[in-house]
Amino acid sequence: MTALFVRRPVLAIVVNMLILVGGLAALSGVAVRELPEVDSPTITIRTSYSGASAETMDQEVTGIVESAAAQVSGVKSMSSSSSYEESRVTVEFTTSTDLNVAASDMRDEVARITNSLPDDLDDDPTIVKADSDSEPIMRLAVTSETMAIDALTDLVDDEVVDRFSAVEGVAEVTVFGEREQTFLIDIDQAQLATRGLTVASLIDALGDVALDVPAGSLESSAQDFTVRATASLRTPDDFDRLIIADNVRLADVAVVALGPDAESSVLLVNGRPGLGLNIVRQAGSNTLSISNAVHDVVASLQDTLPDGVDIAVTSDDATFINSAIVEVLKSLGFAIAIVVGVIYVFLRNVRATLIPALTLPVALIGTIGGIWLASFSINIITLLALVLATGMVVDDAIVVLENIVKKRDAGMPARAAAVRGTREVFFAVITTTATLAAVFIPLSFLPGTSGGLFREFGFVLAIAVTISSFVALSLCPMLASRLLSDRTARDNDTPAGLVGRIGSWGSRRYAFLLRHCLSAPFVVLTAAAICSGAAWITYGTLEEELTPSEDRAVVLLRISAPEGVSLDYTESQQRQIEALLQPFRDSGEVEYIFSIVGRGSSNEGRMVMTLAPWDERERSQSEIVADMKDAIASVNGVRAFVIQPNSLGIRGGGQGLRMAITGSDYDVLATAADDLMAVLEQDPDMGRIQLSYETTQPQILIDVDRERADDLGIDIGGLSDAMRALLDGHEVGEVFVDGDAIPVKLISTSHPVDDPTDLANIFLMSSDDRIVPMSSIVSVQEMAVSPSLDREEQLRAITISAELSDDVALRDGIERIEAAAEQTLPPDVGLIPLSEAATLDETSSGLGLVFGFAIVIVILVLAAQFESFLSSLIIVGTVPLGLACAVFALAFTGTSLNVYSQIGLVLLVGIMAKNGILIVEFANQLRDAGLSVRDAIEGAALQRLRPVMMTMISTVLGGVPLVVSTSAGAEARVSLGWVIVGGLGLATLATLFITPVVYRLMAGFSEPQAEKRRRLEADLAA
Repeated sequence: MTALFVRRPVLAIVVNMLILVGGLAALSGVAVRELPEVDSPTITIRTSYSGASAETMDQEVTGIVESAAAQVSGVKSMSSSSSYEESRVTVEFTTSTDLNVAASDMRDEVARITNSLPDDLDDDPTIVKADSDSEPIMRLAVTSETMAIDALTDLVDDEVVDRFSAVEGVAEVTVFGEREQTFLIDIDQAQLATRGLTVASLIDALGDVALDVPAGSLESSAQDFTVRATASLRTPDDFDRLIIADNVRLADVAVVALGPDAESSVLLVNGRPGLGLNIVRQAGSNTLSISNAVHDVVASLQDTLPDGVDIAVTSDDATFINSAIVEVLKSLGFAIAIVVGVIYVFLRNVRATLIPALTLPVALIGTIGGIWLASFSINIITLLALVLATGMVVDDAIVVLENIVKKRDAGMPARAAAVRGTREVFFAVITTTATLAAVFIPLSFLPGTSGGLFREFGFVLAIAVTISSFVALSLCPMLASRLLSDRTARDNDTPAGLVGRIGSWGSRRYAFLLRHCLSAPFVVLTAAAICSGAAWITYGTLEEELTPSEDRAVVLLRISAPEGVSLDYTESQQRQIEALLQPFRDSGEVEYIFSIVGRGSSNEGRMVMTLAPWDERERSQSEIVADMKDAIASVNGVRAFVIQPNSLGIRGGGQGLRMAITGSDYDVLATAADDLMAVLEQDPDMGRIQLSYETTQPQILIDVDRERADDLGIDIGGLSDAMRALLDGHEVGEVFVDGDAIPVKLISTSHPVDDPTDLANIFLMSSDDRIVPMSSIVSVQEMAVSPSLDREEQLRAITISAELSDDVALRDGIERIEAAAEQTLPPDVGLIPLSEAATLDETSSGLGLVFGFAIVIVILVLAAQFESFLSSLIIVGTVPLGLACAVFALAFTGTSLNVYSQIGLVLLVGIMAKNGILIVEFANQLRDAGLSVRDAIEGAALQRLRPVMMTMISTVLGGVPLVVSTSAGAEARVSLGWVIVGGLGLATLATLFITPVVYRLMAGFSEPQAEKRRRLEADLAA
C-alpha cells in the first residue's frame, strides 16, 4: 500500500482530501451540546387535588398511580412525593427506552386507573416528559413598572408562555409570582345564616354563572338562524344582582370584586416584583438549541410587548456550555501548537516537521466526520478526546517519519527511505491502532450515566487513531518522499545544537541504566512491585466522587421556614437574606438574584444567584459560596441550603449526599431516621443533616360523626366545598369576558376562619331546613404531621440529606452513613442511595469490569497480531505500573477519583500498551534476524527511544493546556489532564525499563517467528 501511494501521490492527496472534506461537511450537521446524551428517559405524573392533605394524596392518589406506572415496560426506578394538594410520581426508564413510546404507554396505563382515583380531582393526572425535580435550564423574569400584577399575569399567560412552550425540546414552562384576575365573592356567614342559607346553597346557586349553550336552529323558507341561549355574568354588578334564593340576591350575603387572586408565590428579580418563568427541557433534548430559540423568542417579544414591560433572561445553562466549549477549543489549539513544536525540537528540520503537521488536521477534522456518522455530538467530552488525540494521532506519523528520517540519514534515497522505512513499522502502526481501538470497546458496556460519557470519549479516540494510522501510512510516506531531499550518510553522529547534545547525553545515560537493569532484572521487578503496592495503598486514600465541584457561575439557595408560617413571613425572611447578599451584587460578582417565595408551599423558597462571567471576577464559585454561607448564617427563623448544580444533570444533584430509608410504615421509618440522624450529627464532617419527614406541620383533624349527621339529615358530602370556601377559597366556575376565562372564587375575609375553634361554627343545613353549626356533628383535634410523604421503588421512604464538608468526598460520606445505618436501623428497614450517590455506586461497580475487559481484549488482540500470548503479556505487564503512576499523580496533585479521571485511567491503558508495542515489535524483528533475547531487546529499546520519547512528550505536553485551565469547566479538564500529564509522564519512563526487563525474562520461553516459518517451510518441502 505504501509503495502505491508513493508512486501515485495524487491518489494519496485525493483520498486524504476526501477525509478532510467529509469532516468539514460534517461540521455543519453535527449536533453541539454540553455532554453526550446521557439523560435517562424520565416521565413525571403530576396530580392536583384541592384541599387534600399529604396522607390523602399518598393513599388515594400516589399509591394508585405508582401501581399503574409500574406496568409500563422499561422502568428502571420510581420515586414519588405526596404533599398538600399535590402528588408527583417520577419514573426513570432504562437508557434504551424510547421516551415517546414510554409516554404513550404511560398515558394508557394512567387512563385505566382514572376511575379508581377520587372523583373531585382538579383534573386528570398530567404526564410530562421530564423530571419534576430537575432544575430548569433557563430562567426568565417579566417585570413592569406600570402594569398591575393581574394584568401582567394575563399578558404572560396569553402572549408569552405559549411562545416558549412551542420551542422544540421544551418539556414545561412553569410560572411563578402570577396572580390571575378573578371574581372574588367574599362570603358573610352571618348574613347567610340569617336568611336560612349555607355555603352549599350559595355554591349551588352559582353553578350556572357561565350559562352559554347552543339551543338549536330556527329555519324558515328563506332563512336559517342558529339559536344561542346565554345568561353569563360579566361584571361585579351582574354578580351582585344574581338571585340565589327567594328575595335574596348575592349582594345581600357577599361582596363581589374583580381583582387579583390571593398570592400563592412571589417572584423578586434583584428586589423588583414580577413574574418568573422556568424553562424545563425534555430528557435528551439539546440545551444549546433550546437556549438559542428562547433568546430569539425573547428578542421577538421585547418588540411586541407593551411599553413598560421588560422580559430578560436571568440565568442560562448555555452560557456555561458555550464558555466551556470555547475553552476546550483553546486547549485544542494550544495542544496542536505544542505537539508540532515537540516534533520540530526532536527532528530539527522544518520540512520533516511539516509532514506530521499536515497529517494532524486531516486526522482531527476527519474525526468530526466519524462523530457525525456515529450519531455522536460535539460536546465537552468529545472535544477533550480530540485534545488528547492531538498527541496520539500524530504518534503514528512520528513513528513512520522517524524511521524514514533514519533511513534517509543512512544515505538511502528519499523515495526508497519512504517505502522501506514505512514497511518496517507498518506492523507496529497497525498493531498499536488495533490495540487502542480495542481498549475502548469495553467502554460501551459501562451502565448508566458514566457509560454514556465513556462511550463517546472512547469511540471518538478510536475513530481518531484509526484515521491517523491510515493517514500515517498513506499521506506521510508520500510527503516524505517529496519533501525530504536525498542526503548522504553522515560521517559522524555528532549532534548539532544544544538540543541535540542534550538528546545524545540522555541516550547515553539511558543505555547505561538499561544495561544495569537488564543485568539485575529481579531488582527492577521488586522495585516495580513495591511501587505498585504503594500505589494500591495510595489508591485507598484518594477521594472518590462523581464529578469535581464545578464553577458553573450559578448558585442555588433552597430556603425552608417553619411549617405553618404564612407566605408573608417567608417573603420577609427571604428579603432579609437578599439584603445580606446585596454586597455580592454591588461588587459585581453576582449579576442577578432570582428569588421565588412559595415554591411548593408557603414556607419554602428558592434563590438563584447568577454569577458574573469567569473572566470578570477574581474569585471562584466555591470561594464566593463560602462567604455567602457565612453571610446568611445570621438569619434566624429559616434554614438555607446551598446547592451547586452538577454537569451531569442527575436527579437531586448538587444537594449533597442523599440516601433513602425505606420500609412499610412511616412511624417506624421516622424513629429509625431520627436514630440514624442522631448518630450522624456526632460526626462534624457530615455538615448539616436534614430529613424529608418531619412532623412539624400543624394539622387539624375534623372527625365527622356519621350517625349524628344522619339523625339531623345533614349531607356530609358538601362539607369539603364549604370548608374550602371559608379557608383557602373555592373555585366554583369560570365566566368569559372578552374571550378570556376568568375564575369565580368563594372566599371569606369579613369573618375569616383563622382559629381552630372557628371551624366548629361553620353553618350547615339539616333536612328540616334548620341551620345548625358544624360543631353538632364533628369533633376537632389538633396534631402535627409531615408536610410531605415520599416513596422510593414503591416503598415508603424518608430521605436523609447531608451537606458534606469540603474535606469529605462523596464515597467517604456514603461509607459513613452505611456504617451508621448498620448499627442503628432495624432489619426490616432498608437504605437506598439517591442522586449522585446512586450514580457513583453504579459507576464504581462497572468500572472494575471495564478495566478487566479492556486488559483481556488488549491481550487477545496483541496475541493475535504477534502470534504469541507471551509477547502480549510482556506488553500488558507494564500496565499495572502505569496505573500506579497515575494514582501517584492524582495523589500528589490532590485530584479526586471521579468520572473524568477514570476516563483518563482507561485511556492510559491503551497508551501504555502502545509504547510497549513499539519496543517489543522491533525486538521480535531483531530476534528474527538472529540476535539473542538480551541483545534484541537492548537494541530495540535504544533504537526506539526517540519515537517513544517523541510520542510520550507530545502526548504529555498536549495535555498541559488541560492542567492549566482556569475558566468554565476547568475542573473536569484538570482531573483528566493530571492523569495524562502526571500518570503518562511517569509511566513512560517506567515503561522504558520495565518492558525490556520483562521481555528479557519471558521472551526466552518462546522461539522467534522466523524460526517457526523456516521449520514450516522445511516441513512443506519434505
